[in-house]
Amino acid sequence: MSFNGALAVCQSGFEGLLAREMAGIGLGGASSGPGWALAAPAPEPVPGRALDSLRRAAFPHAVLESPVAVAGESVNALAQGVMELFAGGLRGERIDSPWPCAFAGCPGAAGLGRRAASVEAAFKALLRRKLGRVAKLASAERPRVGPARGLFVWFTDFGRVQVARAAHMNGPSRMADDDQAPSRSYLKVEESYAIIGAEPRPGEAVCDLGAAPGGWSYSAAKRGARVVAVDNGPMKGGALGHPLIEHRRADAFGFGPGGSAAYDWLFCDMLEDPRRVLESIVRPWLDGGWCRRFVINLKFGRVDPITLLSDLRSPDSPFATRAAGVRIVHLYHDREEFTVTGTVA
Repeated sequence: MSFNGALAVCQSGFEGLLAREMAGIGLGGASSGPGWALAAPAPEPVPGRALDSLRRAAFPHAVLESPVAVAGESVNALAQGVMELFAGGLRGERIDSPWPCAFAGCPGAAGLGRRAASVEAAFKALLRRKLGRVAKLASAERPRVGPARGLFVWFTDFGRVQVARAAHMNGPSRMADDDQAPSRSYLKVEESYAIIGAEPRPGEAVCDLGAAPGGWSYSAAKRGARVVAVDNGPMKGGALGHPLIEHRRADAFGFGPGGSAAYDWLFCDMLEDPRRVLESIVRPWLDGGWCRRFVINLKFGRVDPITLLSDLRSPDSPFATRAAGVRIVHLYHDREEFTVTGTVA
């Protein structure tokens, strides 16, 4: 079975690492630009599972599947090219429910957002004239996680777009600020709940290692969970004095539940060497069954991130031996770090 190509989009500035990760799963020779990497169509020997692996890769925020390039010097030319491609792909397909219609490009490229908006408006005008019933069902909404079918248009530059009818959303998404949150790290754990498919609930027990200033603890407590926040540093903002947060001034590396106690959630976001966190926190917590679910942030600023990914996915990693449903993701709100979620097997 041949591989029909894929466009993976990521956080701007990390496209080089995205291309390296793609090469590691058998999609070598990917071209890239700000916020994207493109693997061209190819016959075998591209591995048959390459697309599945790309859907589970760490750096892609979304994967546009079997994309087709459309070029045009003007807004109207691009809109017409997208319209022709979309209409041609509708033959034999009936659309009777809302479908996602997304036009986007790297947000850091000056003026590209305005270009995308202009082409989108011109395309929708054409769509209303030619396919009014289909146009009424177009929606800006799309799933946070999982497959989607509709129209996905990504601007690789001002005069060229990649167009796909199918996409896979890996979960990263911009989250809303909370004035009571002690720090912006709060946004990372909020974002991670869609990845793991669950969030802390009233009455559940959460252990937050390296908690200060308390953003992750606050996120759990605002949902009604009871939190043990472990850090020698102070709590701030909405975490300070919160009735559901017990602040223990202790070293997170030496903290354990003791006896047969276990937590529903383990949170860990520490500015430490990721291998030390993996061996001194993740392994004993997962080996001991001290938690049911986990959200763990691992910094890769001082290590090679692709090598770290290989270590995290190796057969003897605690994530491989003791956990299920593990996802390693570079979130929208992550910088030089991975967020790992899963359940303890």
